[in-house]
Amino acid sequence: MGDQLTAADVLVDRLIQWGVDVVFGLPGDGINGFMDALHNRRDDLRYIHCRHEEVAAMAAVGYAKFTGRLGVCFATAGPGAAHLLNGLLDARTDQAPLLAISGMTYHDLIGTSYLQDVNTDYMLNDVALYNQRIMGPAHVVNVTDYAVRTALTLRGPAHLTFPIDFQAAPAGSGSRFRRNVEGHTSTSYRPPIRVPRRQDLDAAARVLSGRARPVILAGAGARGAVDELEAVAEKLGAPIVKAQLGKDCVPDDSLYTTGPIGLVGSRPSEEAMEECDALLIVGSTMPYIEFYPAPGQAVCVQIDDMPERLGLRYPVDVPLAGDARATLSELLPLLTRNEDRAFLTKAQRGMRDWWRLMEERATRTDLPMKPQVPAWALNAALAPDAIVCGDSGTVTSWAARQIMIRRGQMFSFSGTNCSMAAGLPYAIGAQAAYPGRQVVAFTGDGSMTMQLGDFLTAVQHDLPIKIVVVKNNTLGLIKWEQMVYLGNPEYGVNLAPIDFVKFAEACGARGVCVTDPASCADQMREALSWDGPVIVECLVDQHEPPLPAKVKSHQVEKLTEALLQGTPNRNRIALQMIKDMLDESSFAASPAHAVPRKVGQAAATLVGRLRDRAKGEHPE
Repeated sequence: MGDQLTAADVLVDRLIQWGVDVVFGLPGDGINGFMDALHNRRDDLRYIHCRHEEVAAMAAVGYAKFTGRLGVCFATAGPGAAHLLNGLLDARTDQAPLLAISGMTYHDLIGTSYLQDVNTDYMLNDVALYNQRIMGPAHVVNVTDYAVRTALTLRGPAHLTFPIDFQAAPAGSGSRFRRNVEGHTSTSYRPPIRVPRRQDLDAAARVLSGRARPVILAGAGARGAVDELEAVAEKLGAPIVKAQLGKDCVPDDSLYTTGPIGLVGSRPSEEAMEECDALLIVGSTMPYIEFYPAPGQAVCVQIDDMPERLGLRYPVDVPLAGDARATLSELLPLLTRNEDRAFLTKAQRGMRDWWRLMEERATRTDLPMKPQVPAWALNAALAPDAIVCGDSGTVTSWAARQIMIRRGQMFSFSGTNCSMAAGLPYAIGAQAAYPGRQVVAFTGDGSMTMQLGDFLTAVQHDLPIKIVVVKNNTLGLIKWEQMVYLGNPEYGVNLAPIDFVKFAEACGARGVCVTDPASCADQMREALSWDGPVIVECLVDQHEPPLPAKVKSHQVEKLTEALLQGTPNRNRIALQMIKDMLDESSFAASPAHAVPRKVGQAAATLVGRLRDRAKGEHPE
């Protein structure tokens, strides 16, 4: 179109006015008008060329989560748009502001079975909080402003689908209805910061007053409120339990936190929830309802800036609709100090035991190397302002328990969506947002191989992300879920091994393979100091179970069923689990803590011999 402004130019210009500085996507003929507009604005708007549209959408989610700003992704019509779906779902379930732009076939051929003729707006309607088809050049600014404002306000995905011919149409072409006055909408926006009414804050303070065993449950909505959370915890004498999406809302080395809760949780967190008489929920709707106090056990105050989520997981006595940080600031001076520190002291003592147990598990010298070892080794290699991107699988357990996020560091993963293969895209998005910060993806070989091609995105765009891959050649979490939850033998979870170091080198990057726990920490530090993208391949024991903080009897029963039904390597698995539990039987925080120390040590020695014999009889 030469120098003539197109409708796609108008859209890109509007994104720039909204402060968008990077977009993630993959070109195609159904989005080429938009691509030309990006080319024309390449000095003002960075384009990250991803190898897969799902990665583009997930990268935009990562960008949004770590910045709080709008993430933007795009794809061509039909199959390209379909590939965006999981990223939009991730943004919706984890509350990340996202704008997805998709191509669509020519406006006057829609519904005629033309090439890639899919009603993309219909297809994405279940996941997009705002979802519109652009109806012509005069429609662009109106819907773009509304889409961006909706995504930012509701913290979720918005979607615009753009017919091919409209993208390249002159900006002033087409009809404009007289009530569609040009310039009637703007990019002025301020994030809403809601604070509850004073009488509601007073009621919350009264409910929490006089409680001897209060607990704070903090989630992603409490990020950015670390000082306020710790001040309230100090005043109430309350341990802070963290949902995994809120891992960085309070540092893991805080004196007040008992760390994670749920299937990847700590024993002190689980005990605090079991024993509490008051619960203050801040920015969390952690979905594992069985880990909350029993209904009626504790009085409850909940803070959430989405009123519809108040009371979603636990009966609430006083709901406070408001921003976490602002509401805690208003609530703090109204609270009565709890002089009884016994409950908090017990939790702190429990956490000291728990960290000893985590270190014990993470510094074992067994071969093959335990998966906790590289997670623990990562701590010493992380920069003070590092950004860590987790993933789904058994790696979620190791990240929750062994990676210690400190003040100034950030962490996130696909939490409520629990999508595999989010770690690498999140890292791409985070590094694009913060080019000067250390960004690390902590992932498994199952997740990494799903989106392996996009390691080249990091290489191509000089994104120096570091990827720590816990490699056990199996879909570990699925394996254990099959056995522990269903009592079935593992099936269909084995992975063909891949040499990640050779792959990294083939991409023009660097890689290192870690096999020895004795050298793991040194290799990790060295690899994270290298320039450019790096893959750190860590070969680990595939039979190491992600044990819950407390092993339940029904889990043991199901596992026993699975072993009896013929799970491969069942002798090694059973003997290793027994030995591990007996080895750590002296730790108060261990699932086997009730076993007498001498008995445990003697039994562990015997089981170790049996394990070695089983290994000799049934080598893998």
